[in-house]
Amino acid sequence: MARLGIGRGDTVTLLLSNCLEFLYLWFGAAKLGAVIVPVNTASSVSELEYLVVHSESRLIFTQADQVDVARQVRERCPRVEEVAICGAGAPSPAVDFGRLAAECPETAPEGPAPSPTDEAAILYTSGTTARPKGVLVTHANYVCAGETVARAVRLTPDDRHLVVLPLFHGNAQYYSTMSALVTGASMALMARFSASRYFDQAITHRCTVSSLFAAPIRMLLVQPRRPEHAVNDLRVVIFAQSVTPAQLAEWDERFHASLLQLWGMTETMGPPLMNPLDGERRNQSMGLPAPGYATRLVDEGGRPVARGEIGQIVVRGEPGVSLMKGYYRNPDATAETIRDGWLWSGDNARQDADGYYHFVDRAKDMIKRSGENVAASEVEAVIREHADVFDCAVIGVPDEMRDEAILAVVVPRSGAGKPPAAGLTEEAVIDWCRQRLAGFRVPQFVRFRAELPRTAVGKVQKHVLRAEVGSAPPA
Repeated sequence: MARLGIGRGDTVTLLLSNCLEFLYLWFGAAKLGAVIVPVNTASSVSELEYLVVHSESRLIFTQADQVDVARQVRERCPRVEEVAICGAGAPSPAVDFGRLAAECPETAPEGPAPSPTDEAAILYTSGTTARPKGVLVTHANYVCAGETVARAVRLTPDDRHLVVLPLFHGNAQYYSTMSALVTGASMALMARFSASRYFDQAITHRCTVSSLFAAPIRMLLVQPRRPEHAVNDLRVVIFAQSVTPAQLAEWDERFHASLLQLWGMTETMGPPLMNPLDGERRNQSMGLPAPGYATRLVDEGGRPVARGEIGQIVVRGEPGVSLMKGYYRNPDATAETIRDGWLWSGDNARQDADGYYHFVDRAKDMIKRSGENVAASEVEAVIREHADVFDCAVIGVPDEMRDEAILAVVVPRSGAGKPPAAGLTEEAVIDWCRQRLAGFRVPQFVRFRAELPRTAVGKVQKHVLRAEVGSAPPA
């Protein structure tokens, strides 16, 4: 990067899937005081154009199968000086990263070391809303994230992470890479998540720790049973998002790999909430406050709510250390999110009598129905219990009389591209809910879909579903 003119404060885009070059570039940029902008390899040219322009990137590092996309992005972004190709020979006019690296001296360029609160990365939020925001991550942020996770799962140099989530997302950076770096643990880096190969990889590489989220867990559970998968070295698999009690029980019975649920955001670095490794673990909850963080639930006015009531999670920390430094080139969003030292998460939860936090919904996903607040997650949990349902998402749609109607988008267990099971009809789903939910929580409409639109970390993109419905309620 120094040979290409990159120095302190410059930004470079990494359009890369999981590979060693990603790590070389990440740490090389950190050494120079430059800033990486990892982006999703599934992004469209238009999406990438926004990220590259907004981040003011000077270089794009990519891979052979992304060359055409990167070239189109460069044509739209005059500030981009070069496209460098990793892992394969570079067609003209791109730069061959491997050849360039081979020509470089072994000693790093001289220069002042970056300070702990200098920016090291801009991580763009997952895009569950229309435009992603760029989270400013400092060198101290990365270290704090790694130390928080390492302390929580008692990581040692003898541990090995199985890394299957994408490095362009904060999870694999914060929870896996950085926790390994601060403890001297090792990593087995896979190109991507594979449900059919996950436990084979864990066994082959003698991995002891891994990180997942709910969707991969569900995918693993629908794989054919193989008794040898229960003989693995995984002592803890940390995960985020919700799975059902039945799924938790089946996981324990089949894989003997201890699950540990947590809650965190790109903006919070380490997870502010985690179930304890020792003591009582409640994997239907997000857990208890992690060391180094203070959390509480508040109403819209910032007043703490009573135990058992729903409130928004706010997190106390130090910006640039345990919380993000801010949103890049977005001071208004920064001021709205971090208020008086508290980060407003946008997630609603409730605390049980023992202080464990239970996720309710995104604050923006609460459905207003005839004066009642309906948590989409509660309706989704009921629908997922149906034997013929693989997954679902619930959204509010316009209703002139009752504010919003409830629409359930259902993925049948019969699989992508196949029709729903014979008994899984719109009326069957509504009847299922009617027997288990208060009347105002029962969906008025059901749609079937082969799969749900998701971000790289498995979050459902409900704005995509809302856009499909439009401004009128379903017929």
